[in-house]
Amino acid sequence: MKHYAMSTRTISDAINTSGLLVVAQWEAKEGQADKVAAILDGFLPEAQKDPGTKLFLIGRGKDNPAQFLFYELFQDEAAFKAHAESAYFKTYIAEQALPLLAKRERTQYTLL
Repeated sequence: MKHYAMSTRTISDAINTSGLLVVAQWEAKEGQADKVAAILDGFLPEAQKDPGTKLFLIGRGKDNPAQFLFYELFQDEAAFKAHAESAYFKTYIAEQALPLLAKRERTQYTLL
């Protein structure tokens, strides 16, 4: 994955206001990790430019490349819902990536 930052905003710009933080962990099925990474490579720039997205990062496990960590900061619950209902989410995540996963966990947080 080549994309790590979004537009010209800095991390401090993103976190200096309220928002909904979502942390997700995925594990690809045996032999599917590279396919998942390729799907996420197309998905990430779309997620980062979504107007309700303040910060969106995806990491891949160094010790276990079948593991992926998502760190997502949205303006609010409505922005997160719009993200999950977007055409790019449905295509990349729901249709392509989810069938390749052995495990998917997601937790939501409010910023302090």
